[in-house]
Amino acid sequence: MGNKVQTAISPTREEDYPMWYQEVVKASEMAEKSSVRGCMVIRPWGYALWENIVSELDVMFKETGVKNAYFPLFIPLSYLEKEAEHVEGFAKECAVVTHHKLEKGENGKLVPAGELAEPLIVRPTSETIIGESMSKWVSSYRDLPILINQWANVVRWEMRTRIFLRTSEFLWQEGHTAHATEKEAMERTHMMLDIYTKFMEEFLAIPVVKGAKSESERFPGAADTLCIEAMMQDKKALQAGTSHFLGQNFAKGSDIRFQDADKLEQFAWTTSWGVSTRMIGGMIMTHGDDDGVIMPPRVAPAHVVLLPIFRNDEEKVAVMEYTHSLARELKQVIYHDRKVVVEIDDRDTGGARGWDWIKKGIPVRAEIGPKDIEKDSVFAGRRDKSPKEKKAIKRSDFVNDMVSILDDIQNNLFNRALEFRNTNTVEMDDKKKFYDFYTSSSETKIHGGFVMAHWCGSKDCEAKIKEDLSVTIRCIPFDSKEEKGQCIYCNRDSGKRVLFAKAY
Repeated sequence: MGNKVQTAISPTREEDYPMWYQEVVKASEMAEKSSVRGCMVIRPWGYALWENIVSELDVMFKETGVKNAYFPLFIPLSYLEKEAEHVEGFAKECAVVTHHKLEKGENGKLVPAGELAEPLIVRPTSETIIGESMSKWVSSYRDLPILINQWANVVRWEMRTRIFLRTSEFLWQEGHTAHATEKEAMERTHMMLDIYTKFMEEFLAIPVVKGAKSESERFPGAADTLCIEAMMQDKKALQAGTSHFLGQNFAKGSDIRFQDADKLEQFAWTTSWGVSTRMIGGMIMTHGDDDGVIMPPRVAPAHVVLLPIFRNDEEKVAVMEYTHSLARELKQVIYHDRKVVVEIDDRDTGGARGWDWIKKGIPVRAEIGPKDIEKDSVFAGRRDKSPKEKKAIKRSDFVNDMVSILDDIQNNLFNRALEFRNTNTVEMDDKKKFYDFYTSSSETKIHGGFVMAHWCGSKDCEAKIKEDLSVTIRCIPFDSKEEKGQCIYCNRDSGKRVLFAKAY
């Protein structure tokens, strides 16, 4: 059978990447499928990660003047119809409430009754209903800007679902702002994208490409959509966050008017921006290996797990006393504004305990047995290294160096992901090579990578590439330099390269 390396997850990434992802989510106990079609149950380990994401982003938002609020889950159908392009973009994903009660039918089974006068849409996004409130709050330029965010769940009735990446219901934040000038609104659009970039790179350790969407890929109804794109280990792109400049489109639909300093009536300029639990899927696919999840320390639900080892009750007393004493010390260590979180796992499961925590992705594991206590040390391993790579560390060093150990793991994960992305990003000018790059790679269950190629700006060329290859323009990168070239599809003149990739 050869010398295949035994891994905790089967199949491996190389054997079947989509199935590997599903098995990693299951083995890590982060989430599982719900009995409700297309929905997920986020288990405590996964939800603790989401809470850390929420906590960090919430602070970043509030530092820019944003305040949290909450708006209804149900949106009258007529609200969506106020913005034609918006409703068309979401029509196929809407879940619709048409009745308000149940009653027993002729066969004794419960059936819907009490038809609503107007159908209600279960929130797919909230531009229209928040715009309706803003129209009541704004009458003068002095009432602006309005900077609102809500942490909520949304429903988009997806046909093909995958936990964290695309589910019928998911958790997210959606920010909505209204401004007196176009300049202010555009500055806010870029500001929020910069915050998302900072969070992705410094907390989730995922390098991203910042840019603008092509017109075909914009948010329905937006004047401009900015985004961040990340490369997963199967070389597909994941849109990790978006920030939309809505112009005055939604303000006109919702009648958000104000009197300016010259007492002239104007429509407000609005933005919206959001990230979701999709980031968790991106984290798994960026850093995970064939043994499970790898958690970046800055967002990990816990930083260290202590694994006491003993053979009898006498040893147990001494080992547990040492373990709890060490845990108390570690919990006093401050790592990036929060105390180090320590788990103690004293289950009698032998070596399975260690593998459970490897699969969960906890950054540091430390075994503690009678011989370790004699040496006043622990036997520790890091999740960013091989499970076999463990070493004895003096207790005092383990505590004193914990911050640098966690920082080193965090930086290592980012640099590893950045090197992978850079290695798999190429410039291309030949159409045949471009097509071969994506068609030949698909036969080996990989997806090519990122291609920086020229594009003439034609929707027809963009659509044809998508139809032929399932490859889209992920963004027009902000750092794409001006240069003369020819469109990768039609050979017409182009002024800069754009980012092409297959995507989730």
